[in-house]
Amino acid sequence: MDANGFGGFTGDMRTGGSRTGVAFAVLSMTMVQLGLAASVGLFDRVGPEGAAWLRLACAGLIVLVLFRPRPSSFSRNSFLVAIGLGVATAGVTLLFMAAVARLPLGTASALEFLGPLGVAVVRSRGRLIWPALAFVGVLLLTQPWRGSVDGIGVLFALSAAACWAAYIILTQHLGSNVTGMQGMGVSLPVAALVATAIAGPSTIPVMTWQLVLTGFGLALLLPVIPFSLEYLALRRLDTGVFGTLMSLEPALALLIGWIFLTQSPTLLQSIGIAAVVTAGIGAERTTPTHPTNPTAPPTPTNPTEPSDPHNTSEADAPHQAGIPRKACVPDVPRKTPEADAPHKPGAVVSEH
Repeated sequence: MDANGFGGFTGDMRTGGSRTGVAFAVLSMTMVQLGLAASVGLFDRVGPEGAAWLRLACAGLIVLVLFRPRPSSFSRNSFLVAIGLGVATAGVTLLFMAAVARLPLGTASALEFLGPLGVAVVRSRGRLIWPALAFVGVLLLTQPWRGSVDGIGVLFALSAAACWAAYIILTQHLGSNVTGMQGMGVSLPVAALVATAIAGPSTIPVMTWQLVLTGFGLALLLPVIPFSLEYLALRRLDTGVFGTLMSLEPALALLIGWIFLTQSPTLLQSIGIAAVVTAGIGAERTTPTHPTNPTAPPTPTNPTEPSDPHNTSEADAPHQAGIPRKACVPDVPRKTPEADAPHKPGAVVSEH
């Protein structure tokens, strides 16, 4: 039996584990988009900001109970970063819901995806082909020459993209200094408090027990269960495969919007989403990994703990992933035969 408690983990099992990881990643993306589509159904009752607040408030309570963050897990700096991460999480959630109220789900998702795409482009040493392709995709999606696009909705989606980029950068810093799920145990409750300050005064007076139950159901659908599925996926996949899979999310959003919200894209909009997806995949695949000295033990995520040469911590994974998702979970040991082998470039992974 190996260090993770799984006996007889052979090469065939490794292939099966990768397939399971892909299934977990796709299921996670699907649940994210289903959660967003389901949130749209609340707009008539509590508005887009109310739907965002309800989901964040319930998710914040759930992770407080599940993860019970400990003050000893944080330095002063890492705790401030966790608070900043919570603000970014609230921003991306509130702004994206505002965008979805004005734009089709696929279009809003593709515009929001420009945030992580921009981070990946910077990491890919400034290759201009991918931002150029993404720009063409955005033009095809919004078609400004027709004058029919909702400009405010586009601004909301682009602002959500900026918050997502900030989320990625803060997650990288936090994942390098905080172990396990402690970071999310602080950031999501902070996001709930920020959302309460913004949307609570107009939403709380109209709350009913039915809406509360709906909110907890939505919180499980997004983000609690998808985050957990990504946690499991990241134990089985390397960053290249995972990042490429996540680049397909705007296309999945288009499909969910078409099936559940009857949002039929035009041919040009479909081509635009394909261009954004292709740009994301290209930026991910050309993002260089950071080589690791195979003879040196990994840096411990908790500075009070000694280095362990058998530690498979993935706290540094966000630095390597080209397109991190909004559910980066540090310290995820990969269930592979190489769990105790020296670290290799690209062999560690990070998590909406």
